[in-house]
Amino acid sequence: MNTRPYLTGIQQIGIGIPDVDEAWKWYRAAFGMNVSVFDDAAEAALMTRYTNGIVEKRRAALALNMAGGGGFEIWQYTSKVPVPAAFDIRIGDLGIYAAKMKSRNVPALHEQLKKQGLPVSPLLTDPAGERTFWITDPWGNPFQVIQGQSWFKSTEELTGGVCGAVIGVSNMNAAIKFYTQVLGIREIVLDKTGVFADLPEATEVRRVVLRKQYEPYGAFSKLLGNVRIELIQRMDGSGRKIFENRCWGDRGYIHLCFDTLDMEGLQQKAAGLGVEFTVDSGNTFDMGEAGGRFAYMEDPDGTLIELVETHKVPVFKKLGIYFNLKKRGTYKTLPDWMVGLLGMNKIKD
Repeated sequence: MNTRPYLTGIQQIGIGIPDVDEAWKWYRAAFGMNVSVFDDAAEAALMTRYTNGIVEKRRAALALNMAGGGGFEIWQYTSKVPVPAAFDIRIGDLGIYAAKMKSRNVPALHEQLKKQGLPVSPLLTDPAGERTFWITDPWGNPFQVIQGQSWFKSTEELTGGVCGAVIGVSNMNAAIKFYTQVLGIREIVLDKTGVFADLPEATEVRRVVLRKQYEPYGAFSKLLGNVRIELIQRMDGSGRKIFENRCWGDRGYIHLCFDTLDMEGLQQKAAGLGVEFTVDSGNTFDMGEAGGRFAYMEDPDGTLIELVETHKVPVFKKLGIYFNLKKRGTYKTLPDWMVGLLGMNKIKD
């Protein structure tokens, strides 16, 4: 029996955007997402299940903040115009509502972003007594900033990367089963029903926060850090599917991606719990500058969870230097100095 985790942390959250370059510049200024892992143009041939049977062309760029946390996969259709939601998305609508971003000092970051003229909410306090706030990018995507609990390296910067997501669900008990049993994010740190002053809307919801602490398995586990998934169910049952009548890749949060250590084992475990992979590359899939096996599954409301077992990562693209993780085994960690070499791909504005 496998006692090691099938997943490590959040590798990235996918964001459907009309212009990669414009969005990436904004994300660098707001969140320090300034390290390029890959920037690839190709056809999304394996995703036709979610693109109305059409092989669409796209550009995708993976950006990191080397202080620690997951990245952004900034994703843009190049074969069509990405479609926004036809309604105003509310907290508790079904799907990924927001990315959770970590900060070393939430009040200081709040003040810094205010001085930059960015659209931040007032500084708030969550049910655990921690300071938090919300910020929305120019394309309508909300982000919640919370106090970071795990870091890869020391830095004077106030921001880190992605540490979680806020996900709307229609049946909380079914959602908890999926995220705890299938994905292994087992620790429940909050389960309350009510109206919460730190959420963007004053409506009654059931709110469950799940946490997975860092474990020293996998090449990038320390970089990716802790995971925090917040599930929100509207008690009036009014949650709408965020991507209803739209395709994966249209505007908004298109998937949540986990760094996967044992894809075969996870596939068997998920199938035993009644969850099948809906997409599976089957072996190494080339992302131009990176590569690995990727798969998708759906939570009970159809929210897309991407799984990536990384096989190749560029260390220093200009010299063609790569990590080959397939040869060394996915569970082995990399020394901090080696992971830190990714920072050589930093974009300087």
